[in-house]
Parts: sequence; structure tokens; C-alpha cells
Amino acid sequence: MVHSSSGFRGTRVGVIQGAGLKNQGDDPLGEPLPRICVSYWCAMGHETRPVFLKLPDDQIPDVWDCRQCGRPASRNPGAVVPGETQEEGFKTHLEYVKERRSSQDAEDVLAGALQRLRAGRRLPD
Repeated sequence: MVHSSSGFRGTRVGVIQGAGLKNQGDDPLGEPLPRICVSYWCAMGHETRPVFLKLPDDQIPDVWDCRQCGRPASRNPGAVVPGETQEEGFKTHLEYVKERRSSQDAEDVLAGALQRLRAGRRLPD
């Protein structure tokens, strides 16, 4: 059982003002850090607005993942994000095999397997 006055206390992400710890001294609230809300738009037109500490403009990321569709989003609406790739989707076992082997390798493997199969089917005299 954990006692309610335990020394361990967690804080959540995005702590609101007035949620300071009990043992912070004279100023329990501390000084709030300056924050900035930055807008990002993905290719689908979704807007994502993460909150950052007030930093110089070159330290704020140019690309951010869209919270709705997961695509990369840029700070300029309508701008094409460099390096955006189309997802390949599900691949079958045959597609993976074709990536590893050439057509000649496949023919050789098939010929060997057929030869072993035909040799195993021989009836004893």
C-alpha cells in the first residue's frame, strides 16, 4: 500500500499554472516559461498546432508529424514536404522472395526441387 504523503509525486505533460509541488519553497508557482504555438499543415490540409518553448525560429522544427493522418507536415500551408514517400503497404511472401532472388536463381531452385520430388516418387522394383 502506498501512503498518500509518499515522497514520489508525478507531474503530467503540459502542467497547468498553479499545479506546483508542495515543497518548492516561498514561490510555489515559480516563473512560467514563455511558450509559442506553431502551426503545421500536411498534404491532406490538416493543421497540427504543437506548443514549444519560446525558442529562436531556427530551433523550431520545420517538419512535424500530422496528428490526424501521420504524414509529415510543414510550417508553410500548401508546401510539399521533401522526402515524403508513398507507403508500400503489405507485401506477400512471393514479393519478398523476388526482391532476394533473380529469375535465374528461381529457375535453378525450381528445377532442383522438381528433380528431388520426381526421385522420391519412384516405386521399388
